[in-house]
Amino acid sequence: MHRTIPIFDWFRGRGPERWNRNLIVCTLGSFTTIVAMTLLLPFLPVYVQELGVSDHAAIAEWSGLAYGATFFTAGLTAPLWGRLADRFGRKLMLIRASLGMAIAMSLIGMAHNVVELVLLRLLAGLLGGYASGCMALIAAQTPKERAGWALGVVATGNMAGNLAGPLIGGTLPPIIGIRATFLLAGAVIFVTFLATTFLIREERRPVSAARGTKGRYWAQIPEKGPVAIMLATGFLLMFANMSIEPIITVYVAQLVPQKHVIFVAGLVMAAAAFGAVVSSSRLGHLADLIGYRPVISACLGIAAMLLIPQAFVTAGWQLILLRFLMGLALGGLIPCIAAVIRHSVPQEMLAGTLGYSISSQYAGQVLGPIGGGVVGGHIGMSSVFLITAGLMAVGAGANWLTARTPRPCSCPPVP
Repeated sequence: MHRTIPIFDWFRGRGPERWNRNLIVCTLGSFTTIVAMTLLLPFLPVYVQELGVSDHAAIAEWSGLAYGATFFTAGLTAPLWGRLADRFGRKLMLIRASLGMAIAMSLIGMAHNVVELVLLRLLAGLLGGYASGCMALIAAQTPKERAGWALGVVATGNMAGNLAGPLIGGTLPPIIGIRATFLLAGAVIFVTFLATTFLIREERRPVSAARGTKGRYWAQIPEKGPVAIMLATGFLLMFANMSIEPIITVYVAQLVPQKHVIFVAGLVMAAAAFGAVVSSSRLGHLADLIGYRPVISACLGIAAMLLIPQAFVTAGWQLILLRFLMGLALGGLIPCIAAVIRHSVPQEMLAGTLGYSISSQYAGQVLGPIGGGVVGGHIGMSSVFLITAGLMAVGAGANWLTARTPRPCSCPPVP
């Protein structure tokens, strides 16, 4: 009897384990797109200067505007792309995002002036959304008992991209040039587009799901309480993470000799992200076993306790260690948040609701540095850690008090 070679089945997406292949493609695709969004951090001021800006203050202002532009439009459009994914298919939105990002990144490398740079960064955020789309696809297609682990794997790809992006951005431009770095990033994302198009397989959805939802979106969510708590938790997570960023270099300057400040500050910034990469999938698996809300509460509570000694450290290595431990604690929050939402909304509303979750996280990413800078400048840098610890404790308490097993929602069975 004729038998198909197993590797052919893998490429064609046959068999009950096709979600494994989707997971691999989504994780690698998320990694490459996040790298592309963050690799310009080390050389952005230099690129702005190359585009004709000479005043030091103007370079700083244009650099901040260009970097934040992508996240601004991405946060605004995430719910829209999510709802379109629910209506027309999540794979289609991933194809759109990967192709759009490949084009946008290539065009950024061809910018003629700083205004074009900012507009193209806005375009990149508008056309993007690959990483958040992967979360929706994996949440919907993965077996229920493996959802936390699978979402943790995708989150690991995201965080690894945040780590690798600045490292690649600091290495490639001196070798091949800034413009060629953007073109190379566009080419890599185009490979992601090809892999998404030909390797990802999306389960056929019921007709009711394909038609999407009409009327008031929030009114159709059966489990509003858990969803609202998850939106707030996502905002709090990013707010707490980013509130420390503006003061880290100044804070480290009080702990180490001046010649080591930049190096140690870089290690401090990377420590939390590295800890999150290490723990994300493991905490997701633990949440699959014992429940998502207890893990969220515990992670927030541990992070709050680890923030307090950060306000009183006396050496750089102490801050690096505490930030790494905090990253270990917080690494499982994003997959757990996505898993709770997956269990609380109908499948035909999953991507749209995850889009709102992404927007709330971007809001925290924008407001966190502003709040941290204001508090650090007017009250004191130690106060930033203590106030952030208090916010984390409030989030832990809210999740603990409202924790309960989600009731079955009125949605078709998840494959």
